[in-house]
Amino acid sequence: MKKGISLFTACIVSSLLFLLGSCKTADTFERNITIPSHEWDRAFRPEISFDITDTASLYNIYITLRHTHAYRYSNIWLNVQFQLPGDTLNSQRVNLLLATNEKGWLGTGMDDIWELRQLITPQPFRFNRRGKATFTLEQIMRDNPLPDILNAGIRVEKVIR
Repeated sequence: MKKGISLFTACIVSSLLFLLGSCKTADTFERNITIPSHEWDRAFRPEISFDITDTASLYNIYITLRHTHAYRYSNIWLNVQFQLPGDTLNSQRVNLLLATNEKGWLGTGMDDIWELRQLITPQPFRFNRRGKATFTLEQIMRDNPLPDILNAGIRVEKVIR
């Protein structure tokens, strides 16, 4: 019986060590801002800042958006302004596709809440300088305020090779 327990214990310990040793942690920054009253007014422009410390690695940059099932469009147009350290203010217009006729809502959903993460960099991006990066999100749809939007944010994920 003691031999069986020690063999079992050895298997469990070695399995845990293998699993822990094989896990890679991705360096990720994500911040989502709650939209007041779940109605995104054009005047409300969530601003997200983070510090860049690694200029050698590549990163993917995503827009994150959480909406309800009641959102009445299949997309949302955003103006994404960003300022990187030592750079001028840049702007990029982004059309986030939230649903298709074939698949319905895209992203992940639970009950009546859906979350989408969409890549906005065409290829992995390298930050040239250390310092503070700031992103500002502005909804530019015709409806103002735009109902049924819960959160909007930015996710920056280190590319692991």
